[in-house]
Amino acid sequence: MEKTANYKAGELLKRFLPYYRKYWKIVVLDLICAGLTTICEMVLPMIVRYITNTGMNDLLALSVGIILRIGALYLILRIIDSLANFYMAYTGHVMGTRIETDMRRDAYMHLQRLSDTYYNNTKVGQIMGRITNDLFDVTEFSHHCPEEFFIAGLKAVISFVILSGISLPLTLIVFSVVPVMCITCVCINLRMREAFRKQRVQIGELNARIEDSLLGQKVVKAFTNEDKETEKFEEDNQKFFRIKKETYQFMAAFQTTTRAFDGLMYLVVVVAGGIFMVKGWIVPGDLVAYVMYVSTLIATIRRIIEFAEQFQRGMTGIERFVEIMDSKEDIFDEPDAIECNNVQGNISLRDVCFAYPDDHNIVFRGLNLDIHAGEKIAIVGPSGGGKTTLCNLIPRFYNIDEGQITLDGENIRHYTIKSLRKNIGMVQQDVYLFSGTVYENIAYGKENASREEVIEAAKKAGAHDFIMALKDGYDTYVGERGVKLSGGQKQRISIARVFLKNPPILILDEATSALDNESEFQVAKSLQELAKGRTTITIAHRLSSIRNSDRILVLTEEGIIEEGNHEQLLEKRGMYYHFYTTANELK
Repeated sequence: MEKTANYKAGELLKRFLPYYRKYWKIVVLDLICAGLTTICEMVLPMIVRYITNTGMNDLLALSVGIILRIGALYLILRIIDSLANFYMAYTGHVMGTRIETDMRRDAYMHLQRLSDTYYNNTKVGQIMGRITNDLFDVTEFSHHCPEEFFIAGLKAVISFVILSGISLPLTLIVFSVVPVMCITCVCINLRMREAFRKQRVQIGELNARIEDSLLGQKVVKAFTNEDKETEKFEEDNQKFFRIKKETYQFMAAFQTTTRAFDGLMYLVVVVAGGIFMVKGWIVPGDLVAYVMYVSTLIATIRRIIEFAEQFQRGMTGIERFVEIMDSKEDIFDEPDAIECNNVQGNISLRDVCFAYPDDHNIVFRGLNLDIHAGEKIAIVGPSGGGKTTLCNLIPRFYNIDEGQITLDGENIRHYTIKSLRKNIGMVQQDVYLFSGTVYENIAYGKENASREEVIEAAKKAGAHDFIMALKDGYDTYVGERGVKLSGGQKQRISIARVFLKNPPILILDEATSALDNESEFQVAKSLQELAKGRTTITIAHRLSSIRNSDRILVLTEEGIIEEGNHEQLLEKRGMYYHFYTTANELK
């Protein structure tokens, strides 16, 4: 289960209110319209009271003309009410959608800035739930929250003022029920909000479970574990059911409580109002007005009750949004960061110490390494020795704990992250292609690249011929994660992407280890072409692919224990020699 922070309602609202700032004119006009609709509604009881009392006291004082004028006035008020209501229903909802859109944009931009540590510890299904489903309810919340509470407050104040003018004692008796009802509802609301929060978390877990199972469906089928996956899904599904059941329990308690208080208020009006009328303290028209105002007040309270569920959903959505925004940015530009331009490719690591932030697993202690511009470096070693970690530190996917990494003599922390990474190209074993066309995936390597540049990059990567053989050539849809292409084809497209980027520094992280011999040969040729004139760092298990490297490093948990070219390392008869001879024996 995902860990979540606990925020107070006031803190959440304080974080949410700035999103109203750019739409304050709409909010003000929406509240004015809400005020107009309220006034239009509150006039009716006074009209009925006037007609009733006048008719009972002096029926001759009422004429058809007076009644028609009163009717015309009320018609005008209803027209104003309709126009104001249209504005509230349309423009108010559009404003809510805009706020939702702004929040989703901010959440996405913040997610882009978070380091790999965050993604290593957070399920994608949870993240997707937070920036999609959780923000849907913010639309209704941001529109109705100020509107509903403003209308409710306005009706309560107007009702209290008017009724106090008729009979203050009776008004105090009727309104004495309201505080008790509010306190009771708030207590139940707090429980309901917690239930909604758990519901949101669990739907994220359910999404993550579905995503994990569907993306790994080939593995599931290969091991005939459909029943096992169904069992795990059903466990999460039933947990979600139990949480929703608990939510509905609180909702039912909330609605039942408010209905009971509704009946209590009517009872107070009928009994107390009847006694006041019998005693002659109020006239029949006043009692009718009381009943109508209390009916209006109760209808408003019911709207607030109906909105309470949406309110709690909205608050939960805001809470989960705030949790994203409060996730710490580990990797960020320093205030005086400079652009990384005219890169030569000299890389130096000095006394580098690093441990992964989430599990504090120490990878490097006092690591030192110099890589010269244009040099082709290969890194080999046992799994867990830090080869991939080293390559992830250079583009600052993680920050080192001690020491420094320099590029052309400048600490990489002094460069802006964007400009630093623009000068580094990475080709990894696990190629990620976006859902789209071949052309779009290659063009991803350079903003505003022309079609000619994309085709030229594909030719350099040895990908042009197989692309042209596809059904729609460069416009062929590759499927989700490039599922319609072979491993070798995906790898060459990723290499074409880096060719298009044309960076001075190249990192190859086991780029051919998952390929068959024919694909490996073709991709290796593309990589050799790509590495020309660039500082290149290659991680490889297949030692045949790095024999021609300028320098080979053997990296283990103790650091760099061997260094030299292929022939020099074989002469040492150390770990590299062991790797090489073992690989030859396995052929």
